[in-house]
Amino acid sequence: MTSTLGLGVTRIAVPVPFPEAGGPANVYVIEEEGGGVAMFDAGIGTREGKEALEHGFAKAGLSFGDVRRIFVSHGHLDHYGYARAAQEASGAPVFVHVRDHDKVTGRDRTPKRLDLYAAYLSKLGARPSLLEHVRVHFQDFRRMARPLEQVEALEPGRVLKFKHFSAEVLHLPGHTPGLVCLWDRENQVLFSDDHLLERVSPNPLLDLEGHDEPVHKALVEYIRSARRVRELPVQLVAPGHADPFSGHVEIIDRLLFFYEKRQSRLLELLRQRSPQSPADLAPQIFPNAREHHLYLTLSEVMGNLEVLEAQRRVARSERAGRIVFEAV
Repeated sequence: MTSTLGLGVTRIAVPVPFPEAGGPANVYVIEEEGGGVAMFDAGIGTREGKEALEHGFAKAGLSFGDVRRIFVSHGHLDHYGYARAAQEASGAPVFVHVRDHDKVTGRDRTPKRLDLYAAYLSKLGARPSLLEHVRVHFQDFRRMARPLEQVEALEPGRVLKFKHFSAEVLHLPGHTPGLVCLWDRENQVLFSDDHLLERVSPNPLLDLEGHDEPVHKALVEYIRSARRVRELPVQLVAPGHADPFSGHVEIIDRLLFFYEKRQSRLLELLRQRSPQSPADLAPQIFPNAREHHLYLTLSEVMGNLEVLEAQRRVARSERAGRIVFEAV
């Protein structure tokens, strides 16, 4: 599906093969000052993704040769997967926040990095059989996103000038460490990618960034970023999935309340029995989750535990090589 937002912006909806994403991924094609276009996000590198992008460009009277700059909001394959092909077709530079460079260049999918993730998930209490499933799932992603060889830093605070508007780069870590949004203050439009979606809560994903344990506490950071966006005078949100929407304050308030309820449930479970590992708690929070959702469920549980830990409502310790929590 292709639609026009105004301001010289065309939205191309690109299908993705996993329903938890929240629907097709949006690629925003933006008219440049001196001719040609920029891309905010680049869709996924599947055959269906390529066809959707080619159709959308053709419908707008464009080709990939018209692309002058490519901005990637964050390093998830449904947002950068076709960037390498678009770069090769156009010669356009690709810009990504430095903390997501390893994702888009493939460095976060090397055997050494995968071993780090397996070791950390094991510390959270995951069974070896499930760890192997996660490893295969991670490696399978390569067929949907060719790693980029050349990327440039997308600096927070930078103002990007397009033909009909300018937008500030906002660094809003949470969903990934390097996620950025574009904020058009004059027209009060926020290009929110996966930071803010109308009907789906963004996953606070575990992210090691090459370390043994996360420096980035995903949900702690996400809540801080969401509160920052809540204060902006946004009239229209152009998200990474589904249609544009308004009413961002109500949506953020509902999302924060949702997380508070989940944290209350975790506290209740820990008061019933302590200590417990994140892998002990995950099936109690997500009783119907499938094995291939282990990474998502452990990320969600750990993210909420880290929020409770920051509030000093739970305490963490390590027993027999496993991270466990208990209510304070």
